[in-house]
Amino acid sequence: MQETILILDFGSQYTQLIARRVRELNVYCEIHPYNNFPVPSDQIKGVILSGSPFSVRDENAPFPNLDDIRGKKPLLGVCYGAQYLAQSSGGHVAPSKIREYGRANLSFIDTESKLLKGLSLGAQVWMSHADTILDAPDNFAIEAGTSEVKYAGFRVKGENTYGIQFHPEVYHTTDGLTILKNFVVDLCGCRQSWTPESFVEASVADLKQKLGDDKVVLGLSGGVDSSVTAILLNKAIGKNLYCIFVDNGLLRKNEFVKVLERYKKLDLNVTGVDASNLFLEALKGVADPEKKRKIIGKTFIDVFDAEAHKINDIKWLAQGTIYPDVIESHSVKGPSATIKSHHNVGGLPEYMKMKIVEPLNTLFKDEVRKVGKTAGLDDEFINRHPFPGPGLAVRILSDIDREKVKLLQEVDDIFITLLRAHGLYHAVWQAFAVLLPVQSVGVMGDERTYENVVALRAVTSTDGMTADWAHLPHEFLAKVSNEIINKVKGVNRVVYDISSKPPATIEWE
Repeated sequence: MQETILILDFGSQYTQLIARRVRELNVYCEIHPYNNFPVPSDQIKGVILSGSPFSVRDENAPFPNLDDIRGKKPLLGVCYGAQYLAQSSGGHVAPSKIREYGRANLSFIDTESKLLKGLSLGAQVWMSHADTILDAPDNFAIEAGTSEVKYAGFRVKGENTYGIQFHPEVYHTTDGLTILKNFVVDLCGCRQSWTPESFVEASVADLKQKLGDDKVVLGLSGGVDSSVTAILLNKAIGKNLYCIFVDNGLLRKNEFVKVLERYKKLDLNVTGVDASNLFLEALKGVADPEKKRKIIGKTFIDVFDAEAHKINDIKWLAQGTIYPDVIESHSVKGPSATIKSHHNVGGLPEYMKMKIVEPLNTLFKDEVRKVGKTAGLDDEFINRHPFPGPGLAVRILSDIDREKVKLLQEVDDIFITLLRAHGLYHAVWQAFAVLLPVQSVGVMGDERTYENVVALRAVTSTDGMTADWAHLPHEFLAKVSNEIINKVKGVNRVVYDISSKPPATIEWE
């Protein structure tokens, strides 16, 4: 059985970062809503309570039932989680005199603390809270404090229960990974055995057992998620995997032909379907991004279903769903609401009478890449920038036609080609161009022009949950702009997006 750390989500923007950091320690963990989590079994080695945008003093604050956890499993409360442990035990939590947000330094550390072992006095931590613990029960022993926060860290005597007011999961807490390692390895006893190699071995074995001799159909996109899904399934069931790669007319320049050829070299059983006319006709006159997504999703399902019906006795539909898709598709009181409806989760219509198999639905994006490399997928797939399911439709910020798609394909191709030529492609997480619903005045030769504006976007990130704009050299951006304006008819202005996520998203729609 897989050793697991359970993370209870109270809606903090940092909850997924806790999971990311725990997994850096080669320890498997899962995020569950605070009000809907499994009863801890022997395989669950410990529990972490996340932060929250709520105050424990709020009438509608999220209060979990910890009867099956507290005193029975190692427990760590982070920020809101720590305040909840104090308040629910008879302590007193009140508004801070000043909002405590940002860097702080530990002015006191209990040298006997098992949780804070290895930290030095003055260690930097990251605070993000509007409340503070003023008093705690007598069995709460203070293990750390700052000049402003008395209960920066505590343990409950007689229990394997701890709380910290700061966030160990963010990089601003310089010893955050040490604290998490002390908890999950030393206090919970996890063996740090969850690796890409172990995942591939366990996943292939599980797929063989689950699928047997059944046939499985998978829609390929050219991206790393569906490609790694295909590799794992191919290892498990071989030719019983039927892959379908649909050209929706919204792919990058020449991508359909190039990617289809690469798939065939991987010895995958793959069929290519050119349905570009069907998609573009369905999208005619539609500018609203959510309507675009729904039209593309419905059309894809219609095309995919028609192709799948050509295969006899298909039992399973495989999807390249990854863990952030699963988390973001849960909408409960507290945890993050779904931002946009582009994930696969829950998108299968009832008339497609197939069971779902999702080999990657416990992995973050960077973990998918590591698994793909371990499984033997080539770098062309592994290191490919993420590409949205609706394709260029959500990068054309207006209604769509073939001319706009062709224009954006040309712009995008110049940008990506030059990134590769200048050794910058792998230095960014994702790069693309956006066609804006704006025209601007320009001068070409002796003539006045009134043509399109395109925006370039390049970001750095680890897993796409947060992202910073890429600080590409000005000389490079000048070259890209010059190439686009000179070579792409209809564009006379190029701008560069310098927004980070949050507050912006990576894509524009």
